[in-house]
Amino acid sequence: MLSIFYKGLPAFNPPQDDIVAELSEIETKLSAVAPDSAEARELTGREEELQKLQATINKSFLSKPPAPGSREAGIGPALMGSIWVCVGCSVFFLPLGVGTAVFLEEFKPRNKFLRWLSDMLQLNISNLAGVPSIVYGILGMTVFATMFGLFGSPNEPFFELGTKFKRQYVTEGMQVVFIPVSAREEVPTLSNGMTAIKSDGSEVQLNIIGDDDEFPEDDETLNVSLLSDSEGGVVAENAWYSFRLPFGRSVLAASMTLMLVILPVVIISTQEALRAVPTSLRQGAQGLGCTPWQTVRNVTLPAAIPGIMTGCILSMSRAIGEAAPILMISGIVAISMGPQHLMDDFSILPLQIFYWAGQPVNDADPHNFQHVAAGAIIVLLLVLFAFNSVAILLRQIAQKQLS
Repeated sequence: MLSIFYKGLPAFNPPQDDIVAELSEIETKLSAVAPDSAEARELTGREEELQKLQATINKSFLSKPPAPGSREAGIGPALMGSIWVCVGCSVFFLPLGVGTAVFLEEFKPRNKFLRWLSDMLQLNISNLAGVPSIVYGILGMTVFATMFGLFGSPNEPFFELGTKFKRQYVTEGMQVVFIPVSAREEVPTLSNGMTAIKSDGSEVQLNIIGDDDEFPEDDETLNVSLLSDSEGGVVAENAWYSFRLPFGRSVLAASMTLMLVILPVVIISTQEALRAVPTSLRQGAQGLGCTPWQTVRNVTLPAAIPGIMTGCILSMSRAIGEAAPILMISGIVAISMGPQHLMDDFSILPLQIFYWAGQPVNDADPHNFQHVAAGAIIVLLLVLFAFNSVAILLRQIAQKQLS
């Protein structure tokens, strides 16, 4: 079951003014024609189409967070999450996948036992290319998100870097205040005059109410008053370089899980690209005295870059649309802001589309979530096109350099 939590990019600018103007014109015409006439029915149909378009794509569609109503819903956090996860995935799968393919194809062992291990590795890679992606989601959840439970839990990690902790309290005047602490487990001893931080960043002196103390009546004192037995929750503030073990339900865990999904495809396509390089190029380099590594680095790998980039393009196209493995890692379909660092919570466009497409359909209301999902699908295709365009551009540059 999806866990739903309500936790930018430039504004999207479709011709909203034209839509509003046309809707106003239609209303004027409807008031001047007979309700049952063919012209009225035609105008009503056009009005419904414009209302659907207005609900699907609006000026803030790319920046607003999801909302309970389809009219206010946006894809800002999910769009940023998809970009973060895909960029992180490419950082991992490119060097690892290409390096593995080069090792298997260009540095085949001569020892019988090592050659057998290499063949077994090749067989497993070929088999992994056909494994359903949800299996990788379970694997990523176990290996990356929880790390088999060997390093504590995501809520109580074994190691944390770049994280500051605060205890959050609600005063008797219903104001939220924070008390900085040095560790997650630390519970501060409440005392009169101790410093706390309000939500706006200003500092206040707390008034602690004991069992025998009189309860204050003025609002100003209530806003800074806490009962002596008040219990606060832990709030963590993460810097951009924050890191923890285990990774938890973070961008980093999702990126590495997607890496597992597409790594077999990258390895196999890179091997095919290396095999397509003429043997005469290798023999010529070796005849000039190049070592095997010099031959790979200066001859074989540059000649195979166009084919390698093609495999990476296809792999990224698959990764950006994956929902099943990320559902196991994230499970969040509504979040108020995009990720700020690799350890942050996130959502992605395929999850958001999946959730919106499953919402009940109200035929009487043209502003259904299905129309919002259709707009999100278009944006997802545009993001995919942008990623592929960059990869194709890099491939063309490499081909020109070789020619």
